[in-house]
Amino acid sequence: MGKVKLNILGLSYSQTQTGAYALVLAEEDGNRRIPIIIGGVEAQAIAIQLEELEPPRPLTHDLFKSFAIAFSIKIVEVNIYRLHEGIFYSELICESGNNRVRIDSRTSDAVAIALRFKCPIFTSEEIIEKAGITLSIEGESDDSKIAPVKGVKSSHEYRKSNPFEGYSKSQLQDMLNDAIKNENYEKASQIRDELERR
Repeated sequence: MGKVKLNILGLSYSQTQTGAYALVLAEEDGNRRIPIIIGGVEAQAIAIQLEELEPPRPLTHDLFKSFAIAFSIKIVEVNIYRLHEGIFYSELICESGNNRVRIDSRTSDAVAIALRFKCPIFTSEEIIEKAGITLSIEGESDDSKIAPVKGVKSSHEYRKSNPFEGYSKSQLQDMLNDAIKNENYEKASQIRDELERR
């Protein structure tokens, strides 16, 4: 079965489940997208890494990375290998010395770990055929509803009212530190975006 490399397009609020998010993965050489419904905690773990924020204490996936590095375990790739009744099944491909091991994982955890290890994410052609959504080129695409990866801004974002416009850079920096300390990462990412814009 042919492997298809996926990139993380971003996160959006799930329109089907309250309090859930859609993790949107995009095939590298094509225009198909795979939306995967994940919980708020998992979305936060992914968003923190996408936004390059540093929590005051290590989160679970950061702990996993530190543990793996301490014991010379490398995550080579993530493989989304099965889709059954709307649930995606994933595995971590790990190497330690000459040993290669596959570890079963929830897809949200696998993606959060892939981000931390900067390893590729793959799926099969069969899964992307089943679950992939092709976005239309005409008109406004649904990508405008997706929180973009760091550094990618869509025009609609700049048209939104900016609650941080009236603050100085030093005030914003203090607010950013407080938001991270209080683990309000959504607010922290908005403040960080404003600081980068300036």
